[in-house]
Amino acid sequence: MKKLLSETAIYGLSTILGRLLNYALVPLHTQVFSQNQYGVISIFYANIALLNVVFLYGMETAFFRFSTKPETNKNLIFNICQTLLFASTALFAFVLWYFSKPIAQYYQFTDLQYVYYFIGILVIDTVIALPFARLRLQNHALWFAGLKMLNISLNVGLNVYFFWFEQQTDIGYVFIANLIANALLIPLLWQSWLAYRPNLNLANLKPIFLYAYPILFTGLTAVFNEVMDRNLLQIWLPAQTATAQIGIYSACYKLSIFITLAVQAFKFAAEPYFFQQAQNKNSPEVFAQIMYYFVIACGLMYVGVSLNLDWISAIFLQKPEYREGMGIVPILLLANVFLGVYYNLAIWFKLKDKTYYGTYIGLVGVAITLIVNYLLIPFWGYWGSAVATLACYASMVVVSYILGQKHFPVPYRVGAGVFYLFLGSILLVFGFFFRFENFWANFLFQNSLVLVYVAVVWWNVRK
Repeated sequence: MKKLLSETAIYGLSTILGRLLNYALVPLHTQVFSQNQYGVISIFYANIALLNVVFLYGMETAFFRFSTKPETNKNLIFNICQTLLFASTALFAFVLWYFSKPIAQYYQFTDLQYVYYFIGILVIDTVIALPFARLRLQNHALWFAGLKMLNISLNVGLNVYFFWFEQQTDIGYVFIANLIANALLIPLLWQSWLAYRPNLNLANLKPIFLYAYPILFTGLTAVFNEVMDRNLLQIWLPAQTATAQIGIYSACYKLSIFITLAVQAFKFAAEPYFFQQAQNKNSPEVFAQIMYYFVIACGLMYVGVSLNLDWISAIFLQKPEYREGMGIVPILLLANVFLGVYYNLAIWFKLKDKTYYGTYIGLVGVAITLIVNYLLIPFWGYWGSAVATLACYASMVVVSYILGQKHFPVPYRVGAGVFYLFLGSILLVFGFFFRFENFWANFLFQNSLVLVYVAVVWWNVRK
Protein backbone atom coordinates (compact mmCIF):
# COMPACT_ATOMS: atom_id res chain seq x y z
CA MET A 1 0.00 0.00 0.00
CA LYS A 2 2.85 2.40 0.84
CA LYS A 3 4.53 1.57 -2.46
CA LEU A 4 1.30 2.20 -4.37
CA LEU A 5 0.73 5.47 -2.53
CA SER A 6 4.27 6.74 -3.10
CA GLU A 7 4.22 5.92 -6.81
CA THR A 8 0.73 7.40 -7.20
CA ALA A 9 2.06 10.56 -5.52
CA ILE A 10 4.97 10.75 -7.97
CA TYR A 11 2.78 10.09 -10.99
CA GLY A 12 0.13 12.39 -9.56
CA LEU A 13 2.44 15.32 -8.86
CA SER A 14 4.08 15.13 -12.27
CA THR A 15 0.74 14.60 -14.01
CA ILE A 16 -0.86 17.51 -12.16
CA LEU A 17 2.06 19.86 -12.82
CA GLY A 18 2.26 18.71 -16.42
CA ARG A 19 -1.44 19.03 -17.08
CA LEU A 20 -1.57 22.42 -15.38
CA LEU A 21 1.11 23.50 -17.81
CA ASN A 22 -0.84 21.91 -20.63
CA TYR A 23 -4.07 23.53 -19.49
CA ALA A 24 -2.33 26.87 -19.50
CA LEU A 25 -2.93 26.48 -23.23
CA VAL A 26 -6.70 26.69 -22.72
CA PRO A 27 -6.65 30.46 -21.97
CA LEU A 28 -4.18 30.97 -24.84
CA HIS A 29 -6.18 28.95 -27.36
CA THR A 30 -9.58 30.33 -26.32
CA GLN A 31 -8.13 33.82 -26.73
CA VAL A 32 -6.51 33.19 -30.14
CA PHE A 33 -9.05 30.88 -31.80
CA SER A 34 -12.73 31.19 -32.55
CA GLN A 35 -15.19 28.63 -31.23
CA ASN A 36 -15.21 26.96 -34.66
CA GLN A 37 -11.40 26.68 -34.75
CA TYR A 38 -11.33 25.33 -31.20
CA GLY A 39 -13.99 22.83 -32.21
CA VAL A 40 -11.76 21.57 -35.07
CA ILE A 41 -8.85 21.11 -32.63
CA SER A 42 -11.16 19.20 -30.27
CA ILE A 43 -12.35 16.88 -33.03
CA PHE A 44 -8.72 16.32 -34.12
CA TYR A 45 -7.63 15.18 -30.65
CA ALA A 46 -10.82 13.20 -30.03
CA ASN A 47 -9.95 11.07 -33.06
CA ILE A 48 -6.30 10.83 -32.00
CA ALA A 49 -7.53 9.29 -28.74
CA LEU A 50 -9.78 6.87 -30.64
CA LEU A 51 -7.09 5.69 -33.05
CA ASN A 52 -4.48 5.43 -30.30
CA VAL A 53 -6.50 2.49 -29.01
CA VAL A 54 -6.56 0.88 -32.46
CA PHE A 55 -2.82 1.32 -32.95
CA LEU A 56 -2.03 -0.18 -29.49
CA TYR A 57 -4.75 -2.91 -29.57
CA GLY A 58 -4.19 -3.95 -25.94
CA MET A 59 -0.43 -4.59 -26.13
CA GLU A 60 0.30 -2.41 -23.11
CA THR A 61 -1.99 -4.40 -20.80
CA ALA A 62 -0.81 -7.69 -22.32
CA PHE A 63 2.78 -6.66 -21.62
CA PHE A 64 1.93 -6.07 -17.94
CA ARG A 65 0.01 -9.33 -17.65
CA PHE A 66 2.64 -11.64 -19.18
CA SER A 67 5.66 -9.82 -17.74
CA THR A 68 4.37 -10.29 -14.17
CA LYS A 69 3.74 -14.02 -14.46
CA PRO A 70 6.17 -16.19 -12.44
CA GLU A 71 9.36 -17.26 -14.22
CA THR A 72 8.66 -15.05 -17.23
CA ASN A 73 11.43 -13.52 -19.35
CA LYS A 74 10.40 -9.85 -19.24
CA ASN A 75 12.76 -8.82 -22.04
CA LEU A 76 11.36 -11.51 -24.33
CA ILE A 77 7.78 -10.31 -23.72
CA PHE A 78 8.83 -6.72 -24.36
CA ASN A 79 10.57 -7.68 -27.61
CA ILE A 80 7.57 -9.64 -28.90
CA CYS A 81 5.05 -6.92 -28.07
CA GLN A 82 7.24 -4.14 -29.45
CA THR A 83 7.90 -6.03 -32.71
CA LEU A 84 4.18 -6.52 -33.21
CA LEU A 85 3.59 -2.81 -32.63
CA PHE A 86 6.28 -1.76 -35.10
CA ALA A 87 4.78 -3.95 -37.84
CA SER A 88 1.16 -3.02 -37.24
CA THR A 89 1.91 0.69 -36.84
CA ALA A 90 3.56 0.77 -40.26
CA LEU A 91 0.47 -0.89 -41.78
CA PHE A 92 -2.05 1.39 -40.05
CA ALA A 93 -0.05 4.53 -40.91
CA PHE A 94 0.03 3.53 -44.58
CA VAL A 95 -3.76 3.07 -44.62
CA LEU A 96 -4.30 6.54 -43.12
CA TRP A 97 -1.84 8.10 -45.59
CA TYR A 98 -3.60 6.40 -48.52
CA PHE A 99 -6.97 7.87 -47.44
CA SER A 100 -5.57 11.24 -46.35
CA LYS A 101 -7.61 13.32 -48.81
CA PRO A 102 -11.03 11.86 -47.87
CA ILE A 103 -10.09 12.22 -44.19
CA ALA A 104 -9.20 15.90 -44.68
CA GLN A 105 -12.47 16.53 -46.53
CA TYR A 106 -14.60 14.74 -43.92
CA TYR A 107 -13.16 16.71 -41.00
CA GLN A 108 -13.08 19.95 -43.00
CA PHE A 109 -9.34 20.38 -42.53
CA THR A 110 -8.24 23.39 -44.55
CA ASP A 111 -4.77 21.89 -45.13
CA LEU A 112 -3.86 18.31 -46.05
CA GLN A 113 -0.78 18.72 -43.83
CA TYR A 114 -3.07 18.38 -40.80
CA VAL A 115 -3.64 14.71 -41.71
CA TYR A 116 0.12 14.13 -41.95
CA TYR A 117 0.60 15.69 -38.51
CA PHE A 118 -2.23 13.43 -37.32
CA ILE A 119 -0.43 10.32 -38.61
CA GLY A 120 2.93 11.42 -37.16
CA ILE A 121 1.49 11.99 -33.68
CA LEU A 122 -0.22 8.58 -33.75
CA VAL A 123 2.91 6.73 -34.89
CA ILE A 124 5.14 8.25 -32.20
CA ASP A 125 2.54 7.75 -29.46
CA THR A 126 2.34 4.06 -30.38
CA VAL A 127 6.03 3.20 -30.64
CA ILE A 128 6.89 4.84 -27.29
CA ALA A 129 3.95 3.32 -25.37
CA LEU A 130 5.72 0.08 -24.39
CA PRO A 131 9.00 1.76 -23.34
CA PHE A 132 6.92 3.93 -20.99
CA ALA A 133 5.05 0.83 -19.76
CA ARG A 134 8.42 -0.82 -19.13
CA LEU A 135 9.45 2.11 -16.91
CA ARG A 136 6.25 1.67 -14.88
CA LEU A 137 6.83 -2.07 -14.51
CA GLN A 138 10.41 -1.46 -13.35
CA ASN A 139 9.14 1.09 -10.78
CA HIS A 140 11.06 3.93 -12.46
CA ALA A 141 8.32 6.38 -11.58
CA LEU A 142 10.64 9.39 -11.35
CA TRP A 143 12.15 8.84 -14.80
CA PHE A 144 8.68 8.25 -16.27
CA ALA A 145 7.36 11.41 -14.65
CA GLY A 146 10.37 13.47 -15.70
CA LEU A 147 10.01 12.51 -19.36
CA LYS A 148 6.29 13.28 -19.34
CA MET A 149 6.95 16.67 -17.74
CA LEU A 150 9.62 17.47 -20.32
CA ASN A 151 7.26 16.52 -23.15
CA ILE A 152 4.44 18.70 -21.88
CA SER A 153 6.74 21.63 -21.06
CA LEU A 154 8.18 21.61 -24.56
CA ASN A 155 4.71 21.39 -26.10
CA VAL A 156 3.46 24.34 -24.04
CA GLY A 157 6.62 26.34 -24.74
CA LEU A 158 6.26 25.87 -28.49
CA ASN A 159 2.59 26.88 -28.35
CA VAL A 160 3.47 30.04 -26.44
CA TYR A 161 6.21 30.79 -28.97
CA PHE A 162 3.99 30.26 -32.01
CA PHE A 163 0.83 31.99 -30.77
CA TRP A 164 2.13 34.57 -28.30
CA PHE A 165 5.44 35.73 -29.76
CA GLU A 166 4.96 34.89 -33.44
CA GLN A 167 1.24 35.83 -33.37
CA GLN A 168 0.27 32.82 -35.53
CA THR A 169 -3.44 32.12 -36.04
CA ASP A 170 -3.24 28.83 -37.98
CA ILE A 171 -4.33 25.87 -35.82
CA GLY A 172 -1.76 23.74 -37.66
CA TYR A 173 0.90 25.10 -35.32
CA VAL A 174 -0.87 23.36 -32.41
CA PHE A 175 -0.22 20.04 -34.13
CA ILE A 176 3.36 20.94 -35.12
CA ALA A 177 4.21 21.74 -31.47
CA ASN A 178 2.76 18.40 -30.36
CA LEU A 179 4.66 16.49 -33.03
CA ILE A 180 8.02 18.07 -32.15
CA ALA A 181 7.55 17.51 -28.42
CA ASN A 182 6.63 13.85 -28.92
CA ALA A 183 9.49 13.17 -31.33
CA LEU A 184 12.01 14.27 -28.68
CA LEU A 185 10.93 11.39 -26.45
CA ILE A 186 12.20 8.74 -28.88
CA PRO A 187 15.94 9.25 -28.21
CA LEU A 188 15.32 9.84 -24.49
CA LEU A 189 13.96 6.29 -24.16
CA TRP A 190 17.31 4.93 -25.35
CA GLN A 191 17.55 2.27 -22.61
CA SER A 192 14.53 0.44 -24.01
CA TRP A 193 15.85 0.66 -27.56
CA LEU A 194 19.21 -0.80 -26.49
CA ALA A 195 17.41 -3.72 -24.84
CA TYR A 196 15.14 -4.31 -27.84
CA ARG A 197 15.71 -7.27 -30.16
CA PRO A 198 13.12 -8.01 -32.91
CA ASN A 199 11.27 -11.21 -32.00
CA LEU A 200 8.06 -12.92 -33.10
CA ASN A 201 8.33 -16.16 -31.12
CA LEU A 202 5.12 -17.97 -32.11
CA ALA A 203 4.90 -20.00 -28.88
CA ASN A 204 4.59 -16.77 -26.89
CA LEU A 205 2.92 -14.69 -29.57
CA LYS A 206 -0.35 -16.62 -29.66
CA PRO A 207 -1.34 -16.33 -25.95
CA ILE A 208 -0.27 -12.66 -25.92
CA PHE A 209 -2.40 -11.87 -28.94
CA LEU A 210 -5.40 -13.84 -27.65
CA TYR A 211 -5.20 -11.91 -24.38
CA ALA A 212 -4.69 -8.54 -26.05
CA TYR A 213 -7.13 -8.40 -28.93
CA PRO A 214 -10.31 -8.20 -26.78
CA ILE A 215 -8.71 -5.20 -25.06
CA LEU A 216 -8.73 -3.48 -28.44
CA PHE A 217 -12.52 -3.61 -28.48
CA THR A 218 -12.67 -2.72 -24.79
CA GLY A 219 -10.44 0.27 -25.46
CA LEU A 220 -12.47 1.31 -28.49
CA THR A 221 -15.67 1.28 -26.49
CA ALA A 222 -13.96 3.24 -23.69
CA VAL A 223 -12.67 5.91 -26.07
CA PHE A 224 -15.99 5.95 -27.92
CA ASN A 225 -17.74 6.69 -24.65
CA GLU A 226 -15.18 9.37 -23.79
CA VAL A 227 -14.82 11.32 -27.02
CA MET A 228 -17.57 10.38 -29.48
CA ASP A 229 -19.96 12.91 -27.97
CA ARG A 230 -18.08 15.58 -29.99
CA ASN A 231 -18.82 13.68 -33.19
CA LEU A 232 -22.43 13.06 -32.13
CA LEU A 233 -22.89 16.78 -31.44
CA GLN A 234 -21.60 17.46 -34.94
CA ILE A 235 -24.07 14.94 -36.41
CA TRP A 236 -27.22 15.73 -34.40
CA LEU A 237 -26.98 19.51 -34.07
CA PRO A 238 -27.67 22.03 -36.85
CA ALA A 239 -24.55 22.60 -38.93
CA GLN A 240 -24.48 26.34 -38.22
CA THR A 241 -24.20 25.85 -34.44
CA ALA A 242 -22.57 22.42 -34.05
CA THR A 243 -18.89 23.39 -34.18
CA ALA A 244 -19.35 26.33 -31.79
CA GLN A 245 -21.18 24.11 -29.27
CA ILE A 246 -18.42 21.50 -29.55
CA GLY A 247 -15.91 24.25 -28.77
CA ILE A 248 -17.82 25.34 -25.65
CA TYR A 249 -18.39 21.75 -24.53
CA SER A 250 -14.73 20.79 -25.02
CA ALA A 251 -13.44 23.85 -23.17
CA CYS A 252 -15.75 23.17 -20.20
CA TYR A 253 -14.98 19.44 -20.35
CA LYS A 254 -11.37 20.29 -19.64
CA LEU A 255 -12.34 21.70 -16.25
CA SER A 256 -13.00 18.14 -15.15
CA ILE A 257 -9.22 17.85 -15.44
CA PHE A 258 -8.70 17.66 -11.68
CA ILE A 259 -10.42 14.30 -11.31
CA THR A 260 -9.10 13.12 -14.68
CA LEU A 261 -5.58 13.81 -13.40
CA ALA A 262 -6.15 11.86 -10.21
CA VAL A 263 -7.61 8.91 -12.12
CA GLN A 264 -4.74 8.94 -14.62
CA ALA A 265 -2.06 9.15 -11.91
CA PHE A 266 -3.71 6.33 -9.99
CA LYS A 267 -3.98 4.20 -13.13
CA PHE A 268 -0.27 4.65 -13.92
CA ALA A 269 0.69 3.29 -10.50
CA ALA A 270 -2.17 0.84 -9.90
CA GLU A 271 -2.18 -1.21 -13.11
CA PRO A 272 1.26 -2.84 -12.65
CA TYR A 273 0.65 -2.94 -8.87
CA PHE A 274 -2.59 -4.93 -9.25
CA PHE A 275 -0.91 -7.47 -11.51
CA GLN A 276 1.99 -7.85 -9.07
CA GLN A 277 -0.49 -8.38 -6.20
CA ALA A 278 -2.48 -11.02 -8.09
CA GLN A 279 -0.70 -13.93 -6.36
CA ASN A 280 -1.36 -12.50 -2.89
CA LYS A 281 -4.16 -14.40 -1.13
CA ASN A 282 -5.20 -11.19 0.64
CA SER A 283 -5.44 -9.21 -2.61
CA PRO A 284 -9.28 -8.82 -2.52
CA GLU A 285 -9.10 -7.07 0.87
CA VAL A 286 -6.26 -4.87 -0.41
CA PHE A 287 -8.23 -3.94 -3.54
CA ALA A 288 -11.29 -3.09 -1.43
CA GLN A 289 -9.31 -0.79 0.83
CA ILE A 290 -7.70 0.93 -2.18
CA MET A 291 -11.16 1.54 -3.67
CA TYR A 292 -12.45 3.00 -0.40
CA TYR A 293 -9.78 5.68 -0.17
CA PHE A 294 -9.90 6.31 -3.91
CA VAL A 295 -13.60 7.22 -3.72
CA ILE A 296 -12.96 9.49 -0.72
CA ALA A 297 -10.22 11.37 -2.58
CA CYS A 298 -12.22 11.72 -5.79
CA GLY A 299 -15.29 12.80 -3.84
CA LEU A 300 -13.28 15.59 -2.22
CA MET A 301 -12.12 16.84 -5.63
CA TYR A 302 -15.67 16.60 -7.00
CA VAL A 303 -16.97 18.81 -4.20
CA GLY A 304 -13.98 21.15 -4.03
CA VAL A 305 -13.80 21.95 -7.75
CA SER A 306 -17.58 22.24 -8.25
CA LEU A 307 -17.94 24.73 -5.39
CA ASN A 308 -15.09 26.89 -6.70
CA LEU A 309 -16.01 27.02 -10.36
CA ASP A 310 -16.67 30.77 -10.35
CA TRP A 311 -13.03 31.74 -10.03
CA ILE A 312 -11.56 28.60 -11.65
CA SER A 313 -13.55 29.20 -14.85
CA ALA A 314 -12.46 32.85 -14.95
CA ILE A 315 -8.82 31.72 -15.01
CA PHE A 316 -9.10 28.94 -17.59
CA LEU A 317 -11.81 30.25 -19.93
CA GLN A 318 -10.80 33.72 -21.07
CA LYS A 319 -13.78 34.55 -23.29
CA PRO A 320 -17.21 34.85 -21.56
CA GLU A 321 -18.94 32.89 -24.33
CA TYR A 322 -17.04 29.76 -23.28
CA ARG A 323 -18.26 30.12 -19.69
CA GLU A 324 -21.91 29.75 -20.64
CA GLY A 325 -21.46 25.98 -20.37
CA MET A 326 -20.14 25.96 -16.79
CA GLY A 327 -23.21 24.15 -15.48
CA ILE A 328 -22.13 20.89 -17.09
CA VAL A 329 -18.82 20.75 -15.20
CA PRO A 330 -20.15 19.13 -11.96
CA ILE A 331 -21.93 16.51 -14.09
CA LEU A 332 -18.68 15.72 -15.92
CA LEU A 333 -16.69 15.67 -12.67
CA LEU A 334 -19.05 13.09 -11.18
CA ALA A 335 -18.90 11.11 -14.43
CA ASN A 336 -15.12 10.96 -14.15
CA VAL A 337 -15.40 9.73 -10.56
CA PHE A 338 -17.45 6.81 -11.86
CA LEU A 339 -14.89 6.23 -14.61
CA GLY A 340 -12.16 5.97 -11.95
CA VAL A 341 -14.27 3.53 -9.97
CA TYR A 342 -14.73 1.47 -13.13
CA TYR A 343 -10.95 1.31 -13.66
CA ASN A 344 -10.67 -0.10 -10.14
CA LEU A 345 -13.41 -2.66 -10.72
CA ALA A 346 -12.11 -3.69 -14.15
CA ILE A 347 -9.06 -5.41 -12.71
CA TRP A 348 -11.08 -8.60 -12.15
CA PHE A 349 -11.40 -9.56 -15.83
CA LYS A 350 -7.73 -8.72 -16.48
CA LEU A 351 -6.55 -10.91 -13.59
CA LYS A 352 -8.90 -13.76 -14.53
CA ASP A 353 -7.76 -13.61 -18.20
CA LYS A 354 -11.34 -12.87 -19.29
CA THR A 355 -10.61 -9.63 -21.10
CA TYR A 356 -13.57 -10.14 -23.44
CA TYR A 357 -15.84 -9.12 -20.54
CA GLY A 358 -14.37 -5.63 -20.86
CA THR A 359 -15.79 -5.48 -24.39
CA TYR A 360 -19.25 -6.53 -23.20
CA ILE A 361 -19.26 -3.93 -20.44
CA GLY A 362 -17.95 -1.29 -22.84
CA LEU A 363 -20.73 -2.10 -25.30
CA VAL A 364 -23.28 -1.44 -22.55
CA GLY A 365 -21.66 1.96 -22.17
CA VAL A 366 -21.75 2.56 -25.94
CA ALA A 367 -25.45 1.74 -26.06
CA ILE A 368 -26.17 4.16 -23.20
CA THR A 369 -23.99 6.86 -24.85
CA LEU A 370 -25.79 6.55 -28.19
CA ILE A 371 -29.32 6.34 -26.78
CA VAL A 372 -29.02 9.21 -24.29
CA ASN A 373 -27.18 11.47 -26.75
CA TYR A 374 -29.77 10.71 -29.44
CA LEU A 375 -32.63 11.54 -27.09
CA LEU A 376 -31.15 14.64 -25.46
CA ILE A 377 -28.84 16.42 -27.93
CA PRO A 378 -31.67 17.80 -30.12
CA PHE A 379 -33.24 19.42 -27.03
CA TRP A 380 -30.33 20.14 -24.67
CA GLY A 381 -27.31 20.30 -26.96
CA TYR A 382 -24.07 19.70 -25.05
CA TRP A 383 -26.01 19.36 -21.78
CA GLY A 384 -27.41 16.14 -23.21
CA SER A 385 -23.87 14.91 -23.92
CA ALA A 386 -22.81 15.65 -20.33
CA VAL A 387 -25.76 13.67 -18.93
CA ALA A 388 -25.01 10.83 -21.37
CA THR A 389 -21.40 10.69 -20.14
CA LEU A 390 -22.54 10.35 -16.53
CA ALA A 391 -25.17 7.72 -17.42
CA CYS A 392 -22.63 5.74 -19.44
CA TYR A 393 -19.95 5.49 -16.73
CA ALA A 394 -22.46 4.86 -13.93
CA SER A 395 -24.00 1.96 -15.88
CA MET A 396 -20.56 0.46 -16.57
CA VAL A 397 -19.76 0.58 -12.85
CA VAL A 398 -22.96 -1.28 -11.97
CA VAL A 399 -22.49 -3.98 -14.64
CA SER A 400 -18.79 -4.48 -13.83
CA TYR A 401 -19.49 -4.74 -10.11
CA ILE A 402 -22.23 -7.37 -10.57
CA LEU A 403 -20.12 -9.50 -12.92
CA GLY A 404 -16.94 -9.03 -10.89
CA GLN A 405 -18.54 -10.27 -7.69
CA LYS A 406 -19.39 -13.53 -9.45
CA HIS A 407 -15.94 -14.17 -10.92
CA PHE A 408 -13.57 -12.43 -8.49
CA PRO A 409 -15.36 -11.42 -5.25
CA VAL A 410 -13.94 -8.33 -3.55
CA PRO A 411 -15.46 -6.96 -0.31
CA TYR A 412 -15.96 -3.39 -1.57
CA ARG A 413 -17.62 -0.98 0.87
CA VAL A 414 -20.38 -0.04 -1.57
CA GLY A 415 -22.60 1.70 0.96
CA ALA A 416 -19.81 3.98 2.14
CA GLY A 417 -18.86 4.94 -1.42
CA VAL A 418 -22.44 5.76 -2.39
CA PHE A 419 -22.83 7.77 0.83
CA TYR A 420 -19.77 9.95 0.13
CA LEU A 421 -20.83 10.75 -3.43
CA PHE A 422 -24.43 11.41 -2.33
CA LEU A 423 -23.20 13.70 0.44
CA GLY A 424 -21.04 15.60 -2.06
CA SER A 425 -23.98 16.06 -4.44
CA ILE A 426 -26.24 17.36 -1.64
CA LEU A 427 -23.58 19.90 -0.63
CA LEU A 428 -23.32 21.06 -4.26
CA VAL A 429 -27.08 21.60 -4.50
CA PHE A 430 -26.98 23.52 -1.22
CA GLY A 431 -24.11 25.66 -2.49
CA PHE A 432 -25.94 26.33 -5.77
CA PHE A 433 -29.09 27.70 -4.13
CA PHE A 434 -27.35 29.80 -1.45
CA ARG A 435 -24.96 32.28 -3.04
CA PHE A 436 -23.65 35.74 -2.12
CA GLU A 437 -22.96 38.70 -4.40
CA ASN A 438 -19.71 39.49 -2.61
CA PHE A 439 -16.88 37.28 -3.96
CA TRP A 440 -15.15 36.67 -0.62
CA ALA A 441 -18.38 35.96 1.25
CA ASN A 442 -19.36 33.45 -1.42
CA PHE A 443 -15.84 31.95 -1.45
CA LEU A 444 -15.87 31.40 2.32
CA PHE A 445 -19.38 29.95 2.31
CA GLN A 446 -18.72 27.55 -0.58
CA ASN A 447 -15.51 26.29 0.97
CA SER A 448 -17.16 25.86 4.35
CA LEU A 449 -19.28 23.24 2.58
CA VAL A 450 -16.08 21.56 1.38
CA LEU A 451 -14.94 21.47 5.02
CA VAL A 452 -18.25 19.81 5.97
CA TYR A 453 -17.42 17.01 3.53
CA VAL A 454 -13.90 16.69 4.97
CA ALA A 455 -15.25 16.62 8.54
CA VAL A 456 -17.79 13.87 7.77
CA VAL A 457 -15.13 11.77 6.01
CA TRP A 458 -12.65 12.26 8.86
CA TRP A 459 -15.26 11.26 11.44
CA ASN A 460 -16.24 8.11 9.47
CA VAL A 461 -12.66 7.00 8.79
CA ARG A 462 -11.65 7.64 12.41
CA LYS A 463 -14.65 5.66 13.66
